[in-house]
Amino acid sequence: MPVLASHRKPRAKVRTASPAVGLTTAALASVTLLSPQSATAAPAEPKPAIEEVRKKVDALYRQAGAATQEYNRAKAASASQQTKVDALLSDVAKRTEKINEARRALGSYAAAQYRSGGITPTATFFLADDPQGYFDQSRLMDLATERQQRAVTEFGTQQAAAAKKRAEAAKSLETLTGTQATLASSKKDVQTKLTEARGLLSRLTAEEKARLAELEREKEAEAKEKAAKLAARQAAEAKERAAAEEKAREEAADDSGGTGSGSGTDTGPGTGTGTGTGSGYAAKAEEVLAFARAQIGKPYVWGASGPSSYDCSGLTQAAWRAAGVTLPRTTWDQVEVGTRVATSDLLPGDLVFFYDDISHVGVYKGDGMMIHAPKPGANVREESIYSMPIHGSVRPA
Repeated sequence: MPVLASHRKPRAKVRTASPAVGLTTAALASVTLLSPQSATAAPAEPKPAIEEVRKKVDALYRQAGAATQEYNRAKAASASQQTKVDALLSDVAKRTEKINEARRALGSYAAAQYRSGGITPTATFFLADDPQGYFDQSRLMDLATERQQRAVTEFGTQQAAAAKKRAEAAKSLETLTGTQATLASSKKDVQTKLTEARGLLSRLTAEEKARLAELEREKEAEAKEKAAKLAARQAAEAKERAAAEEKAREEAADDSGGTGSGSGTDTGPGTGTGTGTGSGYAAKAEEVLAFARAQIGKPYVWGASGPSSYDCSGLTQAAWRAAGVTLPRTTWDQVEVGTRVATSDLLPGDLVFFYDDISHVGVYKGDGMMIHAPKPGANVREESIYSMPIHGSVRPA
């Protein structure tokens, strides 16, 4: 039989690359579809302008300054409370010893009575070999009884006093614990604000940092210009006062028939206020400023009061201490000391306070300038009092 030819069509070869092409196409389509959605879900956050960064950093430094004053107040209160607690505990220990002495005395009386067997006075009289000796002994026993009564009274008194002091100590310890909690909270608050400020500054580019420095220079120049105007105004007022005083002397000399020498001298620029402040304050102020000048270049450290570093109120407190005047530790308390003075009436040595929350202070040196410990990362320096919003000023002594 002849072999029949096969009528089957040859099987078409399947290209293995096709599924890959289909998968890639699907993937591309998927990416194309998802891309707009992804962009909508996570938009890029706009970067704040450098002016906004500066304002935020300044605000954080101010907040840290206020928290520093809270820390300083809590630290001073904690130290004072610790001293009080130590004194109370020492007192309690002394009173406890007195109680123990009284207890030992009572114990000796009780032991003596036990040894005597508690015999009645009548039985003791009849059993005594010598009646006269009994009466002598009886008088001694009366005296002993009085001593016992005094011992009992003393024991009760000491016990009550010790209980009272223990209660005071317990209350003081409770207050101390609360103050220390405030201290820890204020410390954490300061550190948080400063960390946030440093974080903002660290994210700036070199160009942004240069722009920030330029803004600071502009601010400083504006503040110096205001200081110069204040100095010129104070100098003009001082000159007018000197002329008025000279004229008054001449008129007084004419009225009294004298000739008047006309030898008056100018008082110098930027120092007079017409408030009657004597040379005693000027002498103290010179000591204050001598101390403050000697601290220029030392770093600002929050909570520090010298001698190697300072915060703002730590510097003013130390400067006035050098002149023999004790100031409180915080700006909030320092602003309550002495006499309030207007900015136009400032004298060297006066304290100038800043911001509505009174979180900063500097020592006025004259001509619209002050010496102060500015902020973290800066050193004690001279600067215009117009570099920050002025709250008010005081003359401490």
